[in-house]
Amino acid sequence: MAAKQKSILSEKILLDALDRVARNPMGYTVLYVNISLLKPKNRHPQFVKIIARLFDSVVGTTKGVMFVLSNGDIAILSKNTPPEIVDEAVKKLREGLAADPILSHDSRDFAKVYSFPTEFVSFYNKIEQLQAQHLNAAAEQKNVKRPLKAEEIDGVIARLDDIDISELVKRQSILTVEGDGAFHVCMQEFFVAVKDLTPYFPENLDLTADRWLFQYLTQVLDKKTLSAFGYAELEQWPEKISINLNLSSVFSKEFVLFAKNFLKPEQTVVVEVQMMDVLNNLPQYNETKELLHKGGHLLLIDSLNPKSLEMINLEQLQPDMIKLFWEPLMAYEPENECVKAAIEKLGSKNVILAKCDSQEALKWGLKNGISVFQGPFMDNIEAALIRKSCPLANKCTSLECLKRRRLLRGSFRHECGSIENLEKLL
Repeated sequence: MAAKQKSILSEKILLDALDRVARNPMGYTVLYVNISLLKPKNRHPQFVKIIARLFDSVVGTTKGVMFVLSNGDIAILSKNTPPEIVDEAVKKLREGLAADPILSHDSRDFAKVYSFPTEFVSFYNKIEQLQAQHLNAAAEQKNVKRPLKAEEIDGVIARLDDIDISELVKRQSILTVEGDGAFHVCMQEFFVAVKDLTPYFPENLDLTADRWLFQYLTQVLDKKTLSAFGYAELEQWPEKISINLNLSSVFSKEFVLFAKNFLKPEQTVVVEVQMMDVLNNLPQYNETKELLHKGGHLLLIDSLNPKSLEMINLEQLQPDMIKLFWEPLMAYEPENECVKAAIEKLGSKNVILAKCDSQEALKWGLKNGISVFQGPFMDNIEAALIRKSCPLANKCTSLECLKRRRLLRGSFRHECGSIENLEKLL
C-alpha cells in the first residue's frame, strides 16, 4: 500500500510542478517513457532501474527532474530536451530488449517528448487521468482475490473430482537444435496449468496464495494428471515424457500404474521437481532419484536461474537434467560460467533453456553451449514446421494449430482436419 501511495504522491508532485511551469511554459518539455507498455517480464524492478539509468543522460544534460509514476512510466521534466539524446537512450534500450513489440516499432511509441506550451494541456490531462485511474483501482481493492483457507481444501479437492482433467492436460515440446540447424523433438512436457483450473472455482479464490495448501493441492492434482494419460487420444508419443511432480507423487500408486500400464518399453519418464521441494526434503529427493533410476527413468531439477544455479551443488545433488529459465537480464551477461560448468557436469543435452521467448534467448543459449530449448519462441518454430507439411494449413491459424497440438483430447482438438500431421514429432 505504501508503494501505491508513493506513486500517487509522485503524480501529485508532478502536477504541482506543472502548475508552476504553467506560468511560463515556453521551452519546457517532458520526456515520457512508456515502461507500462513493455511486456511484464521486461518490467522487472531490476530492469526498470537499468532503463532509468539509460535516461540519466537526459536528466543530466537538461538538468531535468525524473518522476516514476503509478504505472511505472517515467516522466522527465526539463527545458529543451534534445531529440538526439532521447534517440540514443532508446537505441541502447532496443539493443537489450529487441524482442519487445513496443521497441520493434517507431521509438516514439516508447519514448515521446511533449513540448510546451503546445502540448501542455494534453499532457496535464494525461497525468490527471492516470492519477484518477490509480485512485479508482485502489478503491476496488476489496475485489482482490483471497487465499484458499484450510477448511476449504476438502471442497476444492471434491470439485476436482468433477473435472475432466484429461481435457486440461497440455503438452509442450522441448526441442534440440542439431549441428545442421535442424530442430527435433527430444521430449514433451505434460502438465495442467493452474489458470485452466480457476474457471471451476469462485472468481475471488486464489488457489496459489497459501504455499502449503497449494502444495497439498498439487499432490492431489499430480495423481489425477497421471491417471488422465489413460484417456489421451494421441497416437504419436515422444520417447521421453516429462511430468512436473512433487517428490512424494513418485511413490504413489498412480505413478506406479502409469509407469507399468501406460509407458511402452522404449519410453522414459523425466520427472521435473522444484528446487524448493528438493531443499525441503533432501533424503526423499535421493530416494526418489534412486527409485526412478531403478525403473530406467530420469530426474530433472526445474525452474533454475543463473543465481540459483550458483547456489546449488550439482556434484552433491547429481540430477540427470536441469531446466534453466530464460530471463531478459541474462542478455547482459553474454557468457555464464555456471551454465558452462553445468553443461560440463551433466552434458549439453541435459541442460534445457526454458521460457525461451525470442531469437535472442536462443542465440544466448547456443553461445553458452546449450542445445535444448523450450518456450514460446520454440513453440512458434514447431508450429511453423508442422504447418509447412500440412495440406490443410490454410484452414486454421498458427495459434489454433498450436492450441490443438497441445491438447491430449477434446472437441477443439477434433476440429483439426489432419490429426496425423498435428501429432507429428519433428
